[in-house]
Amino acid sequence: MSLVPSFLDLLQPLSCVMTTPSFDSFLTVIGGWVFARRRTVTGMILAAGAVGAKHHSAYHRLFAAARWSLDQMGLAVFALMLPWLDNPILLGIDDTLARKRGLKVFGVGMHHDPLLSTRKTAITNWGHCWVILGVICKLPFCGDRWFCLPILFRLYVPKKTAQKKGLAYYTKPQLAVQMLRLLCDRRENRRFHAVGDSTYGGKSVLCKLPDNCGLTSRLAMDARLYDTPTPRGKSCKGGRPRKRGTRLPTPKQILDGRCRRLTLDIYGRRDKSRVGECVARVYAAPDRPLKIVAVQPLTGGRKRQAFFSTCADDSAEQVLTRYAARWSLEVTNHDAKGHLGFEEPQNWTRQAVQRTAPVAMLLYSLVVLWFSHEGHRHYRPATRPWYLGKTDASFADMLATLRCQSIKNEVLSMHLHGSGSRNVLKTLIHVVKQAA
Repeated sequence: MSLVPSFLDLLQPLSCVMTTPSFDSFLTVIGGWVFARRRTVTGMILAAGAVGAKHHSAYHRLFAAARWSLDQMGLAVFALMLPWLDNPILLGIDDTLARKRGLKVFGVGMHHDPLLSTRKTAITNWGHCWVILGVICKLPFCGDRWFCLPILFRLYVPKKTAQKKGLAYYTKPQLAVQMLRLLCDRRENRRFHAVGDSTYGGKSVLCKLPDNCGLTSRLAMDARLYDTPTPRGKSCKGGRPRKRGTRLPTPKQILDGRCRRLTLDIYGRRDKSRVGECVARVYAAPDRPLKIVAVQPLTGGRKRQAFFSTCADDSAEQVLTRYAARWSLEVTNHDAKGHLGFEEPQNWTRQAVQRTAPVAMLLYSLVVLWFSHEGHRHYRPATRPWYLGKTDASFADMLATLRCQSIKNEVLSMHLHGSGSRNVLKTLIHVVKQAA
């Protein structure tokens, strides 16, 4: 099954990162990935109808041995997004668990499972932990919704596993900094701003940011905050100058004082909060002024929180809205697992593991870009009298639109004649929508 020509045209810039035979196999795998019910390599060959076109080992070698770079492919996908992006470019950083089975699969270990864990009980699960860097943006014809389009990936290998295999060990924040530097160094003329949770808001990221990248993240409620250090007077003799100024109130103490009320449309609802803000410096980075925002939600039953931004001129509204956009990366993880089989590939060698699953995330980005550029013209919402509140297309709708257009193009290329040809096409498209 071949994909619609407009989607294949979108893929053509990616051909620069691999050889012509590898790219030909890649197009076959992507076509199978869109239609397959189970995203294993053999399952995708069957779904693409490519059995016998090449030996099946050629498609396995595409991930396990072919000479191409996943980073370069991610940067090529990022280049496709540039016409839609403003300055600064908003980036999302997060990690997600892909559950696996088997002891010999490269990089597996016990990781925290946020879906099964509760506030009182932390549960771990066996699998891969992927650190993901994506571009957060709003796209035309997709309403007012934020999308996070993944472009770069790193597999986090637990410390014991890395020592056993003789590999260099990197923490999740260190892997995030690697990806930020790769992207920011490649686009030195653009400004970036990363958004991450508290895991990616510590000194290991804050103190090692590229020069053209800022950061918004969470802050502990008892964080030590300091004012700008006062310059040493002429009367002072000896000793080094102070690195930190006078101690300022913690975010918790800021909320205990007088605060203003703020109403924002974030997380899909109208959120009312008490907000206190200031410009301060944290202990780990005394040379960098930060915008500190302490929040006490008045609706939703959430606890007090504090956030910071490296852009000291930001308003509290900008900081909170930017951090709320990070949730789009959680939606991306959910959709990539549910609709594109991010957890399903069964590779076990190192290079195959590091390449196969991220292709599902890159395919997510490509489907959303295709829908924004071309697919929205062909989207027809399903008639649901019981669901009148839905106005924008979900990712499932985008994927179903791509499948339907591909089926329609395939059927029309057969040049069917007669009164029954339209009924055949209508029936096939209906079946595809139900299977999606």
